[in-house]
Amino acid sequence: MKIKNKKPYISLILPVFNEEESLQNLYEGIYKVFVKENYSYEIIFINDGSTDGSEQEIRKIIKLNKNVRGILFRRNFGQSAATAAGIHHAKGEIIVIMDTDLQNDPKDIPLLINRINDGFDIVSGWRKNRKDNKFFRNFPSKIANWLIQKIGKVPIHDLGCSLKAYRSEIIKEVNLYGEMHRFIAIYAYSVGAKISEVEVDHHFRKFGESKYGLNRIFKVLVDLITLKYMLSYAKKPIYFFGKIASYFFTFGMLSFIGLLIHKFKFNTSFIQSPLTILTPFLFVTGMNVLLFGLIAELLMRIYHESQNKPVYYIKEVLN
Repeated sequence: MKIKNKKPYISLILPVFNEEESLQNLYEGIYKVFVKENYSYEIIFINDGSTDGSEQEIRKIIKLNKNVRGILFRRNFGQSAATAAGIHHAKGEIIVIMDTDLQNDPKDIPLLINRINDGFDIVSGWRKNRKDNKFFRNFPSKIANWLIQKIGKVPIHDLGCSLKAYRSEIIKEVNLYGEMHRFIAIYAYSVGAKISEVEVDHHFRKFGESKYGLNRIFKVLVDLITLKYMLSYAKKPIYFFGKIASYFFTFGMLSFIGLLIHKFKFNTSFIQSPLTILTPFLFVTGMNVLLFGLIAELLMRIYHESQNKPVYYIKEVLN
């Protein structure tokens, strides 16, 4: 569907943070592609508290094209917040998200759109020949992708690629916070979205500096812990905490048995055995973990029941 109507077919979301020199070239490339493909579209720039001239560049572009909109943050809130704001304001049937550093190529957008039209809900770009620093960017990214694939069970090679396309009804169901924009596809996949990927071009950065470094590894690892918990135990947190508590209770019981053996077989005083301290510590810790689980269970029930949050996602209602 490429006819022009009041509701745009494509919403292109472009989070911006200090990319002043890239924006005009990026817009021109996008505009040529959209005109060639005859898409009805909107372009949404989200200025995430840039301290350079990015805001001025966005204002210039908006004057050139009525289909371009801008969202200006008061300060830098991060890429997840910028992405969430763009998704919230997007009106298109298909939402495309893309970085603004010119490393992604606008010419690849139709590839993603065509794959969506083949029946997929999410299509991710795959930077097979990535043009980044091998040690500081490529190597950590490969490790992160491997970990994410193991935990999220998503058949995608390059989840770190920002160029992705989504059906609007799918992505608007995902709430973003922290640094969780990296895992949108995993959350959507976990509720039944059909996901695919296409190879896309990747270019060397021409302007500015990369916003990512080795410190990103720590953030990804912490987010992966959250991801694993949300995917496996968000609906029943007591299972997660209960499993941990059971380990403490088991080791506590073994410690107590060892304490009795020391006492009655080797005639060792309770005071002389280190197990006298370890045994109650394990039992008390296990009880505390179990109580945390009960509290988390209550909070999750309040979360769902007070806001009528569904525990299921319907694909279609027939008749």
